[in-house]
Amino acid sequence: MLRGCPFRLMFQDEGRFGRITNPHSAWCQKGVRPQMGCQLVREYTYAYAALSPLDGDMDSFILPNMYADTLSVFLKEVACRHNDEYIVIVLDRAPCHRSGELTVPDNMQLIKQPPYSPELNPVEHVWDEMKEKWFSNRTFESMDAVEEQMIKALNALENDHERIKTMSQFPWIMRSLL
Repeated sequence: MLRGCPFRLMFQDEGRFGRITNPHSAWCQKGVRPQMGCQLVREYTYAYAALSPLDGDMDSFILPNMYADTLSVFLKEVACRHNDEYIVIVLDRAPCHRSGELTVPDNMQLIKQPPYSPELNPVEHVWDEMKEKWFSNRTFESMDAVEEQMIKALNALENDHERIKTMSQFPWIMRSLL
């Protein structure tokens, strides 16, 4: 640990987004059945996010896959954005998180959450929010269109610290920080 540096607790996760539609309920006039586009194209990309429940700060990246080298790129970016702090990141036990090829920056420590416990990671709520508000009942012509929508969603969430705090300030997290 770096002496004299402020401490930051963050939670990290990856979310897969692509061109497979997952239809959801929709409001419409009584007696009218809404028509939704549907597609089954198996193309994906990944959103990486790390958030700080205490201040609602969130860092995100869109990367093409979920391997140790791409996670290393994301961790390096988070470390650069918070270079004057010591960062403790809680993450799940995905294979890329356990890889020996993972590079962890000097101002960062990784803590693995218990196995099979996604409900402990507040970043899961970010993915739910994105899928509900920005991806629900939508079809995309290309992966570029998917990425454009991901950029809109991630930028909106990164700039809305209060929403991130609302989604991530679980009582057990706040008790541990305060």
